[in-house]
Amino acid sequence: MSPASAASRLARPRTERILITGASGCVGQHIARLLLAETDAELLLLLRDPARLTAVPADHPRITLLVGDLRQLDGHAGAIASATRIVHTATAWGDPERAMAVNVVAVKQLLAFTSPEWLEQVIYFSTASVLNRDLRLLSEAFSEGTEYIQTKALCLQQLEEHPLADRIVAIFPTLVFGGRVDGGGPYPSSYLTAGLEQACRWLWLAKWLRVDASFHFIHAADIARVCLHLLRQPQGPNPEAGQGRVRRLVLAQPAVSVNATVRRLGRWRGCWLPPVGLEIRPALVEALIRLLRLEVTPWDRVSIRQRHFVHEPISPPERFGLVSHAASLEAVFEDAGLSRRRGLRERVWQLFRS
Repeated sequence: MSPASAASRLARPRTERILITGASGCVGQHIARLLLAETDAELLLLLRDPARLTAVPADHPRITLLVGDLRQLDGHAGAIASATRIVHTATAWGDPERAMAVNVVAVKQLLAFTSPEWLEQVIYFSTASVLNRDLRLLSEAFSEGTEYIQTKALCLQQLEEHPLADRIVAIFPTLVFGGRVDGGGPYPSSYLTAGLEQACRWLWLAKWLRVDASFHFIHAADIARVCLHLLRQPQGPNPEAGQGRVRRLVLAQPAVSVNATVRRLGRWRGCWLPPVGLEIRPALVEALIRLLRLEVTPWDRVSIRQRHFVHEPISPPERFGLVSHAASLEAVFEDAGLSRRRGLRERVWQLFRS
């Protein structure tokens, strides 16, 4: 079915119809649940496995499941054409051919099936790794990136020239937390949250090391909150200074250093933390790579050289007058259900108070 024939059989939806791709993922389910709770919109949830949908009821009268692969959208052309807004979170990595098919080709097909007469907005999810500090595309993303990084950079480049570019908001999450470490709760666990317990097992070593590096993070609930805010706003020309037609928003809390993260995680677990440690410099990392004959990709080397993955401006919920669900690492640990242990000083103080 061609996009034109799909649209010609449809009248403009009487209510907001929001299509969410990757709807069974951690971020997708946070967005779907928030939209179901705080809007009257009809939700079109594109996903491959309905059994993975845990945060919202699949049989809710305002939910329609579109089951299938993003690479095979023909069967859902009519539903896509009925959407007034789209939240595109689906992505692929690992296999270069699949990454290109999902992250580039399928995005073009998705947009081709929309109805420009009433499509108001597309929220497109990318990754902050393709951007430099000033939110411009890194040249290294094309030349040295993994298949995931390269295809995301290529897609953003092409979207800037797309006829619908003025209706697109590109979202760039940083390191994403969400769900619980034990896999419980209504939401799937992000890869970072699922790895928190494993990271704690290496605290005995990490606390003795010092690394000059920093990063941003964001919680999936805060991503959903910002998306809801954007979906409630009329789409207009890009208001961000110095950008192109596609608005770029890096969703992040203020940057934290790797050393501070180790200390905060150590305090959360009640570990004794040494006052000094071994400084791990890039030259030492390179020497260890050669000595241990480790396999590293060109993108690994870019990361070693860059070290500080920070951006300006960032867009936490507070930038839009909202309140973050998890503005600190401690709030992330609490939300994830990461077990907390009191250190010796806390235990002594508790005994003194009691």
